[in-house]
Amino acid sequence: MPTDIPETDEHRGAASNTNPPAVLPPARHGAGGQVSTIEALAEIPEEDIWLAKQKSKRTRRAYKQDVRHFMRTLNIRSYNELRQVDHRAVIAWEHFMREIDKSASSTIRRRLAALSSLMKHLTRHGHLGKNHVAEVDRPAINRDEGTTLAFSKADARRILDHPVEDTVEGLRNRAILSVGLQVGLRRAEIAALAVEDLHQNRGYDSLRVVRKGGRRDALAIHPQTAQRIRAYLELAGHGDDLDGPLFRPLSRNRKMQETRRHMDPDAIDRVLRKHANAIGLGRGYSAHSMRATFITTTLENGASLEEVQKAAGHRDPGTTKLYDRRSYNPEKSASHRANY
Repeated sequence: MPTDIPETDEHRGAASNTNPPAVLPPARHGAGGQVSTIEALAEIPEEDIWLAKQKSKRTRRAYKQDVRHFMRTLNIRSYNELRQVDHRAVIAWEHFMREIDKSASSTIRRRLAALSSLMKHLTRHGHLGKNHVAEVDRPAINRDEGTTLAFSKADARRILDHPVEDTVEGLRNRAILSVGLQVGLRRAEIAALAVEDLHQNRGYDSLRVVRKGGRRDALAIHPQTAQRIRAYLELAGHGDDLDGPLFRPLSRNRKMQETRRHMDPDAIDRVLRKHANAIGLGRGYSAHSMRATFITTTLENGASLEEVQKAAGHRDPGTTKLYDRRSYNPEKSASHRANY
């Protein structure tokens, strides 16, 4: 399967990459004279326009992978073939994921949502008769409670204090874990922070955050989080690089990229897993567990749903409730009491 969605001979040379172009395509000379920018834009496949209009880089990457999975599964090799599919192709794909690939319900729903977004776009612009995903039932999910595991308060404290305090890596990880567990930011939000995002507002230490969809927010943070960030910046030595990345990799990677760059969100996940594993909590936990722990703990400590919703950056309070694990009490489980 080609690396893009897809890079066929038909579209090679057009704007078929997965990221929005940094600038408008320039006017150029063709066989019939100069081609205007408008004409150059008209040559871009509509599928690439759909992908490019997604504002989040991570969304573009996820959508690309999900649509690629559909095309690879059904051996679709060109955009023209993609536009010929109907409900039977989508149903076959869903059946393959559910019955053969044994994909999780959340994965199936996400992939169907990505394909539905593409088909809706193609339908709106006259390249497809209808959105065929709309005819396919999606797996049911529990809308009352999510599946992300949360840490107990005691385990969260152990994780927070596990990194050493006498190295740049240790101080960096202590600050990252504090931002995750005591501020509740998503891993992508943590990775995107700049040095200048730590500031004071009305006398309180605060962080500026870029939310999903590019929304900007600012929120007061736990005093320990601010202290840990400052300790890390002091030892790392980039506290005056205000527009530079806050959390940075410790060395160049295999592509020889400089260390003055943002950590990848996946690296934030690895930091959490490393220290969770070290205290014996390996299986099932991820960086998102920090967010579930933050929401559950702050609600448990008396914060209102509205306050926690704002801190989490959710538009809908129902989304915040999905992370609330207060109803899960293992000690009151019937099977926990089945002693013989």
